[in-house]
Amino acid sequence: MAATFSDWFWNERFWLPQNVTWADLVDPEPGVEYPKAGHILAAFPLALGIFVVRLLFERYIAKPCALRLKIHDDGFRKAQPNAILEKVFTSITKYPDDKRLNGLAKQLDWDVRKIQRWFRQRRNQDKPSTLTKFCESMWRFTFYSSIFIYGIRFLWLTPWFWNTRQCWYNYPYQPLTPGLYYYYILELAFYWSLMFSQFTDIKRKDFLIMFVHHLATIGLITFSYMNNMVRVGTLVMCLHDASDFLLEAAKLSNYAKYQRICDTFFIIFSFVFVTTRLGIFPLWILHTTLFESWEIIGPYPSWWLFNVLLLTLQVLHVFWSYLILCIAYKAMVRGKVSKDDRSDVESSSDEEDTQSNCKKNTNSPLCNKSSGANGTNGHVSADVWTGRY
Repeated sequence: MAATFSDWFWNERFWLPQNVTWADLVDPEPGVEYPKAGHILAAFPLALGIFVVRLLFERYIAKPCALRLKIHDDGFRKAQPNAILEKVFTSITKYPDDKRLNGLAKQLDWDVRKIQRWFRQRRNQDKPSTLTKFCESMWRFTFYSSIFIYGIRFLWLTPWFWNTRQCWYNYPYQPLTPGLYYYYILELAFYWSLMFSQFTDIKRKDFLIMFVHHLATIGLITFSYMNNMVRVGTLVMCLHDASDFLLEAAKLSNYAKYQRICDTFFIIFSFVFVTTRLGIFPLWILHTTLFESWEIIGPYPSWWLFNVLLLTLQVLHVFWSYLILCIAYKAMVRGKVSKDDRSDVESSSDEEDTQSNCKKNTNSPLCNKSSGANGTNGHVSADVWTGRY
């Protein structure tokens, strides 16, 4: 059964162009080899190593930097232990409505406002401190900026960076160079490390979305490596790396309370993101994968799948760009990019009570302030999802 599945999965007519077999891709001579599926196994121990390096980096480099910037652990007050409220919080809802609040007040003989305060404190217990968020962003900034610099330096010396038709000449008989191998495996290992660490990282509202995103990224990198579309794959990875470190820089500035620097970085990030994802990606990447490759090697099943995935990615680029432009517009109009709503600390008990009272008395002057979702006073989170290859 295993042999049957292997033959089906590695069907040559799916993976390779016409008249090409796996036997043709056996290393032609000593010192020359082509990408092989077994190579990607090296990403797993490397991912574990990256995870360990990250822990050391956050503890011995990022944390001291944060403390120098006077970023400390917020030390949120813990909620008073209460078995009944804890059961409601963990099993039913973290945001009880008025009806449930009144019922709990009668059951515990507590004031409704005290119960509201308990739920607010209990929710804040699970939220990370600014120090934790700073350390996480500093690690991502360091990796994203480093891998982008490495990618630019590597691609600058390659012929396909200057002429994308070189991605398809003599395909799939394109030798694997050490620099190309390290670039691919390092990117793949980093995303596997994100898959591992996501269960210990800051828990945000978009946990499931980012989990699927990392899984899709790993799938695309692995797929392009196994069918030796690594040349165009390096272009895609470098293009997507160009904006990610700018977003992390904006978040670092925000956590350090350098708001003008934060806004500047975010505006630059918005420009680079939109330019690369809506301009360079379709005109440079999709043009070569759809038209130049068709002309040089012709279509075949895995070619179709690869291009469908890239086109799907482009649809996501449009959606993400729209969100980013909305945030950038609000930043320029209001003069401030808001904090990361996905893991932010909740408002004070007075604000919470005011919002509850507004439901009952809409004529109150306190209710006439313009406020956005999640209590951000109309601002939108600067921490948006960035589509990566």
